Amino acid sequence: MARRTGRRPGNPDTREAILTAARQVFGERGFDQASVRAIAAAAGVDPALVHHYFGTKDNLFLAAMDAPVDPGELLPQALAGGPEEVGERLVRLVLGVWDSPAGVAALALLRSALTNDWTARLMREFVTTQIIRRVLGQLDLDQAELPVRSALVASQMAGLLVVRYILRLAPLSTMAADEVAAAVGPTIQRYLTGPLTAAAGATSG
Repeated sequence: MARRTGRRPGNPDTREAILTAARQVFGERGFDQASVRAIAAAAGVDPALVHHYFGTKDNLFLAAMDAPVDPGELLPQALAGGPEEVGERLVRLVLGVWDSPAGVAALALLRSALTNDWTARLMREFVTTQIIRRVLGQLDLDQAELPVRSALVASQMAGLLVVRYILRLAPLSTMAADEVAAAVGPTIQRYLTGPLTAAAGATSG
């Protein structure tokens, strides 16, 4: 029989080929500009196979990131109860993940992002599109302010995670999650819903 050519059929290597292509395309184009069709083309498979293995682009992105949790399943906890204390609830939720068994994988991902430019690109897309955008999208905010608010929240959360889990700077590294949330939450809240000029001024002053 003649050897079949063309797109790679479904086989044990197909899933990993798609993930490899997804990391490349997401890293080069970002989450919004990366399409399932482009990822399929890079993997040499039909787009239907991408949907078969991963379902949605969001699911594919989480798999490509080796994300320890799905933010889409957890974030409703932070958003429940109104916008007034969402900053504190968000910090408590994030620390709950990092203090759980899933935190081992999350810490490895963060360490890699600090030393590897490609992982940093993927991490940036993950934080902005899968976490912060979903939070900001549930708040009544000026759309023009969202990029700045997103960057401010990310800077605060990234700094907190690095100091608590990588540098292990006491007493922040040993404080209970509720204590940290109570201390840091109001700053996150100001970046989310407070006057933007005041928030920006606080970071540059």
